[in-house]
Amino acid sequence: MEENKRLQGVCEDEIVVSNDNAVGNKSLVNEETIDNTTSIEIESTAEANEKEVTAISDDSTDNESAVENTDSTSDECTPNEDNVDSIKKDYIRSGYEDIDFDKLMKKKRPALFFKRIFDIVMSSIGLIFCMIPFLFIAIAIRCSSKGPVYFRQVRVGKNGKEFRIFKFRTMVVDAEKKGKQITVGNDSRITGVGKFLRKTKIDELPQLINVLLGQMSFVGPRPEVPRYVDMYSDYERNILRIKPGITELASITYRDENEVLASSDNPEDTYINEIMPKKLNLNMQYMKKMNVFYDIYLIFKTFGAILK
Repeated sequence: MEENKRLQGVCEDEIVVSNDNAVGNKSLVNEETIDNTTSIEIESTAEANEKEVTAISDDSTDNESAVENTDSTSDECTPNEDNVDSIKKDYIRSGYEDIDFDKLMKKKRPALFFKRIFDIVMSSIGLIFCMIPFLFIAIAIRCSSKGPVYFRQVRVGKNGKEFRIFKFRTMVVDAEKKGKQITVGNDSRITGVGKFLRKTKIDELPQLINVLLGQMSFVGPRPEVPRYVDMYSDYERNILRIKPGITELASITYRDENEVLASSDNPEDTYINEIMPKKLNLNMQYMKKMNVFYDIYLIFKTFGAILK
């Protein structure tokens, strides 16, 4: 009996040892499996990181190339100093001073404010005092020729905005259809009363209405018809930054314009290529000096030129 118990105990011990060994082997297998799995995961992660680094490197290279291409394109699109100087020379060669109009208009804001106040006050007073003279002029126009008292025409104003100008009619009805948009010397379309009104500039007085409405000013570049404004260069269009006027320095300087055009073989070509650029240049010079006091000076200078 004792011998059987002893044998049974030995067998149980062997079974326990065997189970322990099995557990140990399983643990080793599991540890090796875990180690292998971890190793595979680490290697996979390393390979993925290497691919990401390579991709980033490639993207960086592409971006650098793109930046280089952008820089080269920017250099091609941006005008260099030589081009800028060339543009300035074009202005000088055309007789124009190179003016920074953006800076000039900011500087002239206070002057433009007081200029507008002057226009409102003086145009209101002028229209009140001119009511009776306007009545007699209207009667004379109607008696001299058939047609309306006032001549209304589309002109180009500030910022290129078109408006209809007021003038006493000095020509026959539908004069524009019977000739050019400029008058030359003793134009046959001008009426008898119209000659006197033109010579004294009285035909321009109804533009006090345009001044009061804010479409014009007492002094400023004379408003042109759209056809001639379309011929302006971008630089010349800077004069459209201010309101057109009843009188201007250019009108005083070129008071004998009709006589000059009358002596030309091609009056319209002479006006477009010779007179108009010089007038534009004078208007640009006016913009540099414009203020209420300079306007008053030009108004009196206009009266002086008329009385000569």
